[in-house]
Amino acid sequence: MYDDVSGNRVECFSMRAKSLISKKQISLRLRKMIKCICSGEQLKVDELGYSSESLATRDYSASGGFSRPGENDTKIDNTNIEEAESSLRESGYLNYEEARALLGRLEYQKGNVEAALHVFEGIDIATVVPKIKVSISRRCEPNRRRSQSDAQPPMSMHAVTLILEAVFLKAKSLQALGRFQDAAQSCKTILDTVESALPEGWPENLISDCKLQETVANAVELLPELWKLAGSPQDVISSFRRALLYHWNLGSKASARIQKEFAFFLLYSGCEASPPALRSQLDGSFVPRSNLEEAVLLLLILLRKFILGYIEWDPSLIDHLSFALSVSGEFMTLAQQVEELLPENMDRKERFYTLALCYCGEGEHTTALDLLRNSLNHRENSDCIKELLLASKICADKKIYNEEGIRYSFKAISQLNGKCMQMAAIVNCFLGVLLSSKSRSAASESEKIFLQSEALSALKDSERTMRESDPYIVLHLCLEYAEQRKLSTAIDHAKKLIKLEGGSSVSAYILLARILSAQRKFEDAELVIDAALDQSGKWDQGELLRTKAKLRIAQGKLKNAVETYTFLLAVLQVQNKSLGTACKKSKGNRDRRLEMEIWHDLANVYMALSQWQDAEVCLAKSEAINPYSASRWHTKGLLFEARGLHPEALKSFRKALDIDPNHVPSLISTACVLRQLGGQSSSIVRSLLTDALRLDRTNPSAWYNLGLFYRDDLGTSAMEAVECFEAAAFLEESSPIEPFR
Repeated sequence: MYDDVSGNRVECFSMRAKSLISKKQISLRLRKMIKCICSGEQLKVDELGYSSESLATRDYSASGGFSRPGENDTKIDNTNIEEAESSLRESGYLNYEEARALLGRLEYQKGNVEAALHVFEGIDIATVVPKIKVSISRRCEPNRRRSQSDAQPPMSMHAVTLILEAVFLKAKSLQALGRFQDAAQSCKTILDTVESALPEGWPENLISDCKLQETVANAVELLPELWKLAGSPQDVISSFRRALLYHWNLGSKASARIQKEFAFFLLYSGCEASPPALRSQLDGSFVPRSNLEEAVLLLLILLRKFILGYIEWDPSLIDHLSFALSVSGEFMTLAQQVEELLPENMDRKERFYTLALCYCGEGEHTTALDLLRNSLNHRENSDCIKELLLASKICADKKIYNEEGIRYSFKAISQLNGKCMQMAAIVNCFLGVLLSSKSRSAASESEKIFLQSEALSALKDSERTMRESDPYIVLHLCLEYAEQRKLSTAIDHAKKLIKLEGGSSVSAYILLARILSAQRKFEDAELVIDAALDQSGKWDQGELLRTKAKLRIAQGKLKNAVETYTFLLAVLQVQNKSLGTACKKSKGNRDRRLEMEIWHDLANVYMALSQWQDAEVCLAKSEAINPYSASRWHTKGLLFEARGLHPEALKSFRKALDIDPNHVPSLISTACVLRQLGGQSSSIVRSLLTDALRLDRTNPSAWYNLGLFYRDDLGTSAMEAVECFEAAAFLEESSPIEPFR
């Protein structure tokens, strides 16, 4: 028994000794071979014990493409030795391709890119790829299937890793030499090979082969960059989608990097992505229809990954998501994402400002202003220029809270203190707009003149301070000059505005036509509108055609005006049928309001032509659009008044005032009818007219009727009536066909 044990021990010792000797021999032979390849010397075949194929690089070393021992001290990388040892242990020899892969990696690591490429190009990829596919496929077969197959894979996994790494380094070498197209094709070969071998995706049991996993992952990330450098955007998009749709087992961080880079490319490349392949469109899954949708989807996925703790926080994500959702008009979606962020990811000040921008973009200006107030009232917010600017803009654009907006503007100017002239110019513009708005509700004429002077001064300072002309500043300066009846200067600014906007703004043409009409240059104004009609699209001509019709009315061409209105109504009808649901939702209210005003204009024209029935038809059409319109009830009252039905007219005017107590035309018409009917207190008539002038001090009809009232009132001096008539005459001579604003 003991003899048997002793014999077994001797046999075991003998086997271990043979193994150690074998390993030592392999290592010595390998080191000799690598040293030989790197130095350019040739070893005898019998010295290494290989076939002549293992000396695959001797023709390249003889060509002088590599460094000689006298030129560089050759240092053999231990990693290369270990890789080759693994292959030698598994297969017993190092074949042609593996030798080139090792030598190419050595040259690449030393920085000899051209030499490395020279070696890599000697590898016959077309011959090796089928073997790699079979080897990977068999390596990933289930154990039960592998045990039933006696056939061994044609290549070891170490050899597969070595060859695929050589292909990857070849791509990197080509990239370094500026051959981006070839580099991309080389990199694509790796992915094609792996995807063909593993159609169901990268299995979990291959994670142990870290080098192979690393090479494939690097190729997945490199390929889109190479296509970018090659100038092939559609291939960039395809490679990004391939990286995300196929299961490469990349890990959360690598996947997040790819998703982020793909989203950036979709947003900023300027290339419209083609739809995803049909095989990637699963039943019931969301398929993006545009670059924006796909980019937003990717960014939302990244945010969700952060919330779940898969990746670290990246502040740029919310910046790019803000851009994408703002461009697509999804402001409330952005607000929801911002509200879900934790306090440590976005500070209070930035959060409130971003939310204010979202609500402002959605049209909820009061909510936006409340958020800005909360931020501005916080004690820690000392530097809040952006918040002050946005608050001033909301107050200026929406004509609300003028006093508050003026305070914000002055505070912003004091905080800037000459630091940024461009921002100072914008703040001065907001201040001018707010002062101008306040002047229109001034209690006295002297206060109105003072505020108008201050507004004009602020707008001039804004124009002078701005380094380059800004359309927003030029527009409001033009409006201020026009309202103060400095029409020649206003025309110059209107022309400048058209030039700044490249003739693309319909509102600029309309403003110029209104200013020309105030100078009684109706024909010139009509030429301006015709020029705008030639340059605008069919669906953008509504306001232009309405302005043209009003110009024809001002010239007494009533029948021509009717033709223009009829054509405009036909355009609106066709437009309503042609546009899709989304466009109807965005433009529906504006177009319906325009159509209603056209029916009112037509009714006024028919009244001037004494065609009462046609006027009633127009009002019926208007009522079908909006039965609670102050403008419609006022027009109906004018129709009753034109037919001599003053009591009915008075009822209509009062209904208009019930809907809108500040409707200036109804205030004036009510006062006129009451004065004609008599029996009413003169104070009521006077109150109505003064209220109308308080709301619109440039209304010539209000001044004229107030003059008539003073003339007939025995308690007032004739001088007051004269002043009212003079104001009415002056305003009538410079009154536009429509208000400037």
